[in-house]
Amino acid sequence: MRRAMTPLLRVLLSAAVMLASGSAAAVSCTWPDWDHFKQGMVSADGRVIDASTPEQVTVSEGQAYALFFALVANDRAMFDRVLNWTQNNLAQGDLTKHLPAWQWGRHEAKDGDKSAPAWGVLDSNPASDADIWIAYTLLEAGRLWHERSYTALGTTMARAIVAQETAVIPGLGRTVLPGPAGFHPKDDVWRLNPSYVPLQVMRHLATALPQQVEWKAMQASSATLVTATAPHGYSPDWVLYQSGKGFAPDEQTKAESAYNAIRVYLWAGMLAPDAAGRSSVLDAFRPLADYVAAHGAPPERVDTQSGTPGANDGNSGFSAAVAPYLAALGRNDLAQAQVQRSRSLATQSPPGYYSQVLSLFGLGFLDGLYRFDGDGALVPAWMSTCPAAH
Repeated sequence: MRRAMTPLLRVLLSAAVMLASGSAAAVSCTWPDWDHFKQGMVSADGRVIDASTPEQVTVSEGQAYALFFALVANDRAMFDRVLNWTQNNLAQGDLTKHLPAWQWGRHEAKDGDKSAPAWGVLDSNPASDADIWIAYTLLEAGRLWHERSYTALGTTMARAIVAQETAVIPGLGRTVLPGPAGFHPKDDVWRLNPSYVPLQVMRHLATALPQQVEWKAMQASSATLVTATAPHGYSPDWVLYQSGKGFAPDEQTKAESAYNAIRVYLWAGMLAPDAAGRSSVLDAFRPLADYVAAHGAPPERVDTQSGTPGANDGNSGFSAAVAPYLAALGRNDLAQAQVQRSRSLATQSPPGYYSQVLSLFGLGFLDGLYRFDGDGALVPAWMSTCPAAH
């Protein structure tokens, strides 16, 4: 005779089934920085707002990063709010058909026309750095949360990125372009951005989407773009590539290293110890580490053609961004000093949107809230053991 299952046994059995399937997603690790970011930067309906701008802009990059942080935090409610706002406002209601517009915000009134919409898309050209992070995060959300709709949407977006935001460049191969329009000024010239291709993300997209063979090809061009454009150990914000001649200084920015390039060191520092090509990437930027050791802070701007830093130090976000890179080099004292500098500066003057994003990436990584494995897959702490609260 079969005995009736007690309520307690039923609960325990249900929990065991959830754990066995990897879907026990009730655990969330304490992450005060994420909570603070949500309270101060994200609207109730899932829009990341850069309040420092008159237009109160939202950029697709901010939406992409918020999706990633929500996944790291196991915050599915916020993940869905951010995703829905992005789809409804940046992608004409359908991310399967439209890559998200780069910028959305308050429109300027024109000729007193009060019938014109007050808010909407300000720049419809998509930005591939955002699109790549969104596709990656959707694929990882699908895997970690066992949700096929995320996987399907990430796969579709990845295919659109290949079709609209890449080009086969002679001598470089298939390469990520910063966006669909405006980055191919001459028949034999392309304008590129090294910070748009996090190598662990590019590798994982190739691994997760083997049927989209273009992603594998882009691993090689991305590694070249990152390592071959820093002749004096500093990555440029923007660079030109000319067929038959290779990389050249960007005419608009004079190959300056500043607020784009700071992410290159951040992505490098978060590569897994067994990631292919990691040592060459870390070696490429050792002059930056030496500068931080000598001056106590990363420079805000650098002339990458001469390797000459400007007079100003980077802000709190810059310190948070370089800290994982310093730790990856084994220079842990330097890394911790930059963590402390970042925290200290943030208390003295409230950081803006971008500084907070850099801090969430860098400090969250060093605090053990997430890591990437050798193939670039996300390993959030909530899947195993949460780090001790700081």
